[in-house]
Amino acid sequence: MQKILITGGSGFIGNNMVQYLLDKGNIILNVDKMPPINTKNNQYWENVNILDSDRLEQIILKFDPHIIIHFAAVTDLNGKDEEYYRANTTGTQNIIDIAGKLKNLKKVIFTSSMYVCKPGIIPTDYETYKPHTLYGESKVAGELLVKAIKNNTYQWVIIRPTSIWGPWFNIPYIDFFETVYKGKYFDFGKSCTKTYGFVGNAIYQISQLINSDSANHSTFYIGDLPPTQINEWANEISIQMNKGKIKKIPFLLIKLASWYGDLLKIGNIKFTITSFRLKNMTTNNILPLKDIYKVAGEPPYTRQQGNIETLEWLKSYKGYKL
Repeated sequence: MQKILITGGSGFIGNNMVQYLLDKGNIILNVDKMPPINTKNNQYWENVNILDSDRLEQIILKFDPHIIIHFAAVTDLNGKDEEYYRANTTGTQNIIDIAGKLKNLKKVIFTSSMYVCKPGIIPTDYETYKPHTLYGESKVAGELLVKAIKNNTYQWVIIRPTSIWGPWFNIPYIDFFETVYKGKYFDFGKSCTKTYGFVGNAIYQISQLINSDSANHSTFYIGDLPPTQINEWANEISIQMNKGKIKKIPFLLIKLASWYGDLLKIGNIKFTITSFRLKNMTTNNILPLKDIYKVAGEPPYTRQQGNIETLEWLKSYKGYKL
């Protein structure tokens, strides 16, 4: 049994991590400025902003964790300046400063992002950075803060989640399942192959990093092998929803629809497809996972099993009728 502190444990991956570690018999504290998306975990939540360094330190020192898993971050792409992403930089530095004061701390897992390199760029090492957004730049800055840690008595690991999906998810992948569910996802012939990760496997991989003495001062992508061709995945989901295979349409039609989505976005009207999303859907992004597989081994879920768990959650929490 370990005392594990999770920052940002109220969101998608954090919520799944909290539940997994509770089920393993650990003592958990989630510090987050938002309440848990799964309300049954409210009793493990402390309302704290990662930028409130004084209160954050008071709470963490009192809890005195053996492990810290740092998920707390601003993860959307809406920011227009560095201030918007202070949680990813100043917030990370706050955790580093507090960790140095903890006598019983064994390891800190710092969460970064695959967007330290833009989609389509496959880094040859973990020191290569080519972000394409302010969000990605903030995550690069966060990684550099971690790598600059001096004289620490604990181990640290940086993780870069890939495209993670599964129960309790939100945009963009809940939109993907929703589009397939409504019969509005089409095979347009130019879709991409990407590294995705079912959240159950991501949580398993992170837990293996916690328990691995060889995983120290290292960086790992978190995700599943093999990479997934998105039309193949959409077909799989549609069939498991008992809706048959997805329909095929010419690429020009989806291109025109993305332009229409761009126009609607100007008026803050949500539409299924935009040029930005279409580019993501047609850009291969295959990331290196050999290092995490070397430490964690084969993950427990196949993609098909992940689909089934996700559809069961969508039935229970989103009213899907399958």
